[in-house]
Amino acid sequence: MNKKAIIATGTTLMLIVCCGILVACKKGGTKPDPTPPVEAGVKFESSAEIFPNPERGFTKTISVRTALDATALNTYRVNQNTTLIVRVFYLDSYKDKALDQAKLDFIQADLDKIRNAGLKGVIRFAYTDEMTGTDAPLAIVLQHIDQLKPLFVANKDVIAFVQAGFVGAWGEWHDSSNGLATAANEKTVLLKLLSAVPADIMVQVRTPLQKQGVFGTNAAITQAQGFSGTDIARVGHHNDCFLSSDDDYGTYSSNIATEKQYVTNEALYVPVGGETCPPLGGYSTDCAQGRTQMKLLRWTYLNLDYYQPTLSGWRTSGCFDEFVRNLGYRIALVNAVLPATATVNGSLKVDINITNTGYAPLYNKKNSSIILKNKTTGTYYEAPLTYDIRSCKPATTVAPNANIGESVSLNGIPAGDYALYIRIADQAPTLKNRVEYAVRLANTGTWVTDNGGMNDLKSSLKIQ
Repeated sequence: MNKKAIIATGTTLMLIVCCGILVACKKGGTKPDPTPPVEAGVKFESSAEIFPNPERGFTKTISVRTALDATALNTYRVNQNTTLIVRVFYLDSYKDKALDQAKLDFIQADLDKIRNAGLKGVIRFAYTDEMTGTDAPLAIVLQHIDQLKPLFVANKDVIAFVQAGFVGAWGEWHDSSNGLATAANEKTVLLKLLSAVPADIMVQVRTPLQKQGVFGTNAAITQAQGFSGTDIARVGHHNDCFLSSDDDYGTYSSNIATEKQYVTNEALYVPVGGETCPPLGGYSTDCAQGRTQMKLLRWTYLNLDYYQPTLSGWRTSGCFDEFVRNLGYRIALVNAVLPATATVNGSLKVDINITNTGYAPLYNKKNSSIILKNKTTGTYYEAPLTYDIRSCKPATTVAPNANIGESVSLNGIPAGDYALYIRIADQAPTLKNRVEYAVRLANTGTWVTDNGGMNDLKSSLKIQ
């Protein structure tokens, strides 16, 4: 083939190729790719900021026999990042009789103040605050629990947990003047209380051996049992002599390591909290010991008022703020990949990674949802998620990240341009739209207080 023929042939081939390209481009313009464009993904920056979150952190313990001070309650969140109070109600005057309406009204008024202040309560009942004091006979205790049942039901929105109470000094299940501190009577009291408290509220007992005695097993609850609503799955632990000695004033028996491991395993599903005590025999309460034990036992709350020398030592040593951040859950966004477009009445594929750098998970169920805010009208639309935020366990002991991966329905959401948020709200209808009860994620520049409190996903969606 001569040079001219080669050039001619090459020119012909080039024209064919170009025509092919033109045809391909023309076809592409008439039939769009059915796969919607996907954002490359958003990465989020974690934050070390201290802020309050529901049902966790340092608490105030209030055991006065007078009514709660509403003014003081209203300062806790702002001044101390406190969202929980431990409220001990003393029934001194009712050791031999039924509760009267005045006492029931007193309790209700305090719970109303807790709600109005945007807090939740860890509730306990007791008959004496002295080691030599007297409690009530079993029949009276059971009668009082029956009388308290309507209050538990009516106020379950602001009751974080209930402590078993009633037995012995401070309701701490020891040294009962009426012989209540026995395995049989403790079982009777606890099962009665569990029957009176709504099934979605957990009850705490004072020692691991006491729970084991009631349920006849030393095996910790499993993932299959966790959050099932059964009695054994609803009982957690409170240690009111934390960081005081090897056995924490008898909280643990001689088999300390085994019992602590039991609590550690249980605390993936039931809450652990309490307060410190004066340490014995030079027992260390320094930052390292506090950090180690809180991580190990998955502490979700700790009394801010006692024992002050231990708390002051943490402030002086510089770890107090660390504990403020990490008691309970501290969940943060890691990254998110979300479609940029969707069809009217279609669905949105959600792929969000989160992590929990706190010591514990959440224990009370929340309503999680994707919130779409119309950029033109400002109207909010809610697309519920099935993801249970309680499954986001502490990253120090399980997989570092949890994934929210599901498709949410966009039914009823009109065409338009939307900004996307994730909201983790209280499940109670009375609290769902209150920002104080929404979970704030520990990221920089994502928290907004609009629409009951939301976390900005830094993503947009065009529905067409």
